[in-house]
Amino acid sequence: MKAIVLLKPGSTDNLAIQEVSVPEIGPGEVLIKVKAISINPVDVKTRAGKGIYDRVYNGSELIIGWDVSGEITGSKSNIFKVGDEVFGLVNFPGIGNAYSEYVAAPETHLALKPQNITHAEAAAATLAPLTALQVFRDKGAIKRGDRVLVHAASGGVGHYAVQIAKQLGAYVIGSSSAANRYFVLSLGADEHIDYKTQTLQEATGNIDFVLDGLGVESILKSIDVTKEGGKIISIISYSNTAEVIAKAEQKHVITDTYFVHSDGADMKILANWLQSGVIKSHVSQKYKFEQMAEAHQQIESGRTIGKIVVTI
Repeated sequence: MKAIVLLKPGSTDNLAIQEVSVPEIGPGEVLIKVKAISINPVDVKTRAGKGIYDRVYNGSELIIGWDVSGEITGSKSNIFKVGDEVFGLVNFPGIGNAYSEYVAAPETHLALKPQNITHAEAAAATLAPLTALQVFRDKGAIKRGDRVLVHAASGGVGHYAVQIAKQLGAYVIGSSSAANRYFVLSLGADEHIDYKTQTLQEATGNIDFVLDGLGVESILKSIDVTKEGGKIISIISYSNTAEVIAKAEQKHVITDTYFVHSDGADMKILANWLQSGVIKSHVSQKYKFEQMAEAHQQIESGRTIGKIVVTI
């Protein structure tokens, strides 16, 4: 089978298509013929030797990637059978081997793909919405009526976060550039903040929960508009710095970071929401398998709206 191998950490020049063996599956695993792969910032960071590279590097060339949708062609699972269409976040944070024509995946990381969405839309709806779901539930305990601020609301995690927060009954404020205002509002956001022309203190306040995907500077500004006892959770690693903690303690605001993990039960929640139309994937661009380097470069631009997907 064909796979895209990371020869060494660095630029997209280090991504090479090679012939490799089809993976073998063990008990509780399935073999997926991949139809679509979603690309995330963590893919780009890991390719460059950052992200989770140190966690997954095993002394040899790597196959990275974690978001897949496809059809089962081999099964040692009691849950899924050959012919089932499935999607999921595979082995994260570990070695996913998703940049391949075939992927071996644990049954506990997958859900059946809803029939009303494409493989591209399903692959997109893995790491990104799982992140929002897990943050809101496990870190935020978001409840009806909470004022929730979502930074980078037009991006991969952000555009699902707006939809999921609304599903949980929150009043949602989304920040993005003015160019993406109507997109963010179309997702269900109650208010939009143009981060280029508006300061948070001018635009909003009394926030119960902030989902941050930008980093330290954004968190420091968010503390000013978060009410006492409120929470700011960042999905950017190492952003809960001493400076952040000190300012948050003065305001009696809780700050922390969160790292998503593979979870089949959570994938089933997402599958039900996708089936019913509660959440939708916005796939702004699709690339062919041979265009993986271009997909990475698009993510690196920082201007991706929604998600981008590579199809096989």
